[in-house]
Amino acid sequence: MVKLEDRPIEQVREEVIDKLIYHYSHGVISADAFERRLDKAMASKDHQEIAGLAADLTMQVDGDYTREKEKKLNINYSAGDVPDNETVINIMGGSDRSGRWKVPAEIRVLNIMGGSDIDFTDAEFTTPNVTIKTLCIMGGIDIKVPENVNVVTKAFCLMGGLDNKAPSIADRQAPTITVEGFVLMGGVDIGLKRTIKEKFVELANQMKALFGSSQR
Repeated sequence: MVKLEDRPIEQVREEVIDKLIYHYSHGVISADAFERRLDKAMASKDHQEIAGLAADLTMQVDGDYTREKEKKLNINYSAGDVPDNETVINIMGGSDRSGRWKVPAEIRVLNIMGGSDIDFTDAEFTTPNVTIKTLCIMGGIDIKVPENVNVVTKAFCLMGGLDNKAPSIADRQAPTITVEGFVLMGGVDIGLKRTIKEKFVELANQMKALFGSSQR
């Protein structure tokens, strides 16, 4: 058996977080204990400290949990007919793209004294590479992405700005969103709708509701 210290620390962290969520969802530990241990598991860089956070938890994660986790946390990929591109035009107005929607390979955005909200959090990606081509004149775009998506920015701004708060490097298998174009007296904001901790807490509460109802 490989020594704990010789295992990849992210693998140890994931296993411990899975156990914390599983035991919280089954009512073994309280919400306070779950969040306290989760914070430590995410912050620690010590194998032993991370593993110790689940040392008193005896139940093993099962297939039902694993399937629900993959369904709720993984990037949604979808096959099927979808146009190669989509055009969004806002002139002195605004638009919102959110919820469960299929992402084309290219999104063209024209905002003149208007704005767009594009939320990829629950979107279904149909291609690993998505390009957002934008022209914003006295307007802007607010883009929300999942934490495990790569974001590349190439837009040129004149008397405007681009603020990218999304992580720059995700898994190699994750989709890449490239933002390019021209912004004049406007702005592009890119960020996360939910942090990975918020996702874990949300998943844990969903699991608790799911498993709790099945045990009644």
